[in-house]
Amino acid sequence: MLTRDLHSQVLPYLHLHDKVYQALQMMNESHVSHLPIVDGDKFAGLISEDDLLQADNDTAELSTLQQSFSVHSVKEDEHFLQAVKLAVENGYSVVPVVNEENEITGTVAYADLLKQASAFMNINEPGGLIVLEMEAKDYSFNAISRIIESNDAQIKQLNTTTDPKTGLTQVTIKVDKPEISDIVATFQRYEYNVKYYFGEELYENELKSNYDNLMNYLKI
Repeated sequence: MLTRDLHSQVLPYLHLHDKVYQALQMMNESHVSHLPIVDGDKFAGLISEDDLLQADNDTAELSTLQQSFSVHSVKEDEHFLQAVKLAVENGYSVVPVVNEENEITGTVAYADLLKQASAFMNINEPGGLIVLEMEAKDYSFNAISRIIESNDAQIKQLNTTTDPKTGLTQVTIKVDKPEISDIVATFQRYEYNVKYYFGEELYENELKSNYDNLMNYLKI
């Protein structure tokens, strides 16, 4: 699933001429601690509640706080797991979605990202998740299945998407085995590009902390 396909609550945009107190009020009404700021149609940055509360004057315009803006966003044609990664790594309650011209096309709340990730990974069922990226001509279900079965696992779910920007195929695989480091190692040995993976064992993984946070959230 791409970020532009995500369904989230409708959140307001802030403008450079908005006042600090107005931004705080909008955040309070939307129950978030971040909101995007736009300059015309362009994404100007993300401002946090903490930065607003530290402002010397609550009637100051947001344009005076540009040094506090975060410029992080996700492209609308990126995999939605990139939005999960960005939110967790930076502690964002909201992730801005932009197009190639840096025009804001939407926002997605962190809570909605977690719900989508839970549904996407069938999180209530045991198992691991692996996302591969490859040229379309290199995709072979039989080859992927053989690698997984050689590690005493079975495919529970598999879907493919094509990145319209790069033309690469992303293959998302849910397996019935929660300890997947051996499967990942086998894919890497056969020179597959493993873009993301989530499992239960402890190993080095750029999204392992995201998975742990997701697990903790869903246990609340």
